[in-house]
Amino acid sequence: MASKLLQLQSKATQASQFVAKHGCAYYKQLLEKNQQFVQSPPSIEKCNELSKQLFYTRLASLPGRYESFWKELDTVKHLWKNRAEIKVEDAGIAALFGIELFAWFCVGEIAGRGFAITGYPV
Repeated sequence: MASKLLQLQSKATQASQFVAKHGCAYYKQLLEKNQQFVQSPPSIEKCNELSKQLFYTRLASLPGRYESFWKELDTVKHLWKNRAEIKVEDAGIAALFGIELFAWFCVGEIAGRGFAITGYPV
C-alpha cells in the first residue's frame, strides 16, 4: 500500500512539474485560438450584458426543452406498454443506464460529504 502511495505521489509530482513547465504556453495558445470570443476591453457593463444574454437565451430555450421532454416521456410510455416486445439488448442498455445513474448519484453523495466514504468529514 505504501509503495502505491509513493507511486501516486511521484506521478502527481511529475504532473505538477509538467503543468508548471507547459501551463503558460497552453494558456497563451488557448487564448490566441479563441480570440474571437474575448471581449476587448473587458468591462463590467459588457460582462453584465453577456450574462443577461446567456440567461435570456437559456430561458427562451425552455419551451423546446419542455416539448422534447414530453416526447421522450411518450416514447418511454410506449415502450412500457409494449415491454413484452423489448429486445434483450435494449433492456441491457436500459439497465446499464440505470446503473450509471446510480453510480453518479453515489459519487455526488460522496463529493457532497467532502469525499468521506463513511459519512464522517475528513
